[in-house]
Amino acid sequence: MAVRLPRPHRFDRYVALAGLLGGLLLWGIGLGMRPAGEPTVLWAGRWPVLLPLAVMAGCELLRRTAPRTALLTATGAIVLDLMTQGNLVTVLMYTDVMYAAVLYGSPASARRIPRITGLLTVAGTIVPFAIWRVPETLLIGAAVGVVAFAPASTGLIVRNHREAAEAARLRAEQTALLAEMDRTQAVVAERARVARELHDMVANHLSAIAIHSTAALSLDDPETSKQALGVIRENSVEGLAEMRRLIGILRDDSGDSAPAAAPTLDGLGALADTARANGLDVTVDAEHGAKLPAPVELAAYRIVQESLTNALKHAGPGRVTVTLRQLDGLLSIAVTSPYGDRDGPRAPGSGAGLIGMRERAALLGGSFEAGPEDAARGKIWAVRATLPLVDVEGVTE
Repeated sequence: MAVRLPRPHRFDRYVALAGLLGGLLLWGIGLGMRPAGEPTVLWAGRWPVLLPLAVMAGCELLRRTAPRTALLTATGAIVLDLMTQGNLVTVLMYTDVMYAAVLYGSPASARRIPRITGLLTVAGTIVPFAIWRVPETLLIGAAVGVVAFAPASTGLIVRNHREAAEAARLRAEQTALLAEMDRTQAVVAERARVARELHDMVANHLSAIAIHSTAALSLDDPETSKQALGVIRENSVEGLAEMRRLIGILRDDSGDSAPAAAPTLDGLGALADTARANGLDVTVDAEHGAKLPAPVELAAYRIVQESLTNALKHAGPGRVTVTLRQLDGLLSIAVTSPYGDRDGPRAPGSGAGLIGMRERAALLGGSFEAGPEDAARGKIWAVRATLPLVDVEGVTE
């Protein structure tokens, strides 16, 4: 089967054509040729010069697609050219093939060719002088250096610069990709934070509105309907205030005004009063230090708030107990509510509240669990969280 050579690059075709035409021009006018009487000239005359010229032009066609094959063939052609009266363009094309072999060849070739040509240059300088002891023999080494070592070294330098530029480009692309990934993660984290805040602030009020509006529609009692409408109005006003606070924080990017104060554990009393107004029997037992880290305090408040919201939507009749304890650098939170059949209306739930509470605890390195438990007073639903009392930098809720 015939070996099919790769298609030459367009620029290589131009180089080969220019070299061939230039060599023919010098051959035609008799320039760049050695005298026939030199010792190395074995085939004197004008016509033997054309064979290495044509072979070298063919090697230029392969300088980029098959650089190793081109270099080996060109080396044979330059040796053949030394046995004729020679052509200057043949030598110039050989330097280009040597340069291209290092620049476009394999990494192994790029390392070995400059070393080999360097050794040949040294040998071409030392050996002839040691044999003949004539200063002019030093020119042999200089000629080998100019024809072989210099273009090989130039090709290695250019290749190293190209590889360095490519590595810099790849690093820049990787840096841009990492920056984009960081930006995407920051956006996702911020969206999750806003979703938690929005859910925790509004879900409590909307759940109360849904339950009391259902009760007002289902009972034909003017007094009960009036009380339900009062609770609905109160929760609507509080929900709107919470919404305005969050929207104000999101819109204000000038930094001229301080952000609205975040809820603290000092507001548990008001939170319990709101829950009682919505129909829950709530008992709060909180024992903690006067000064807690702001992220821990906000997370604890939101966990209690969401637990009371879930109790309002799903708990059976009975007492809801909120317990906070600070011990050994930890803040323990427990909210228990009756678990079982519910006579009154329910509000639909999506499970986002439990996910948000778990995320809040995880962001602070704490633990969270929620589920039914068997107790002495019957089956209860318990929400338990443990938050370490450390000020985590960069954690915002």
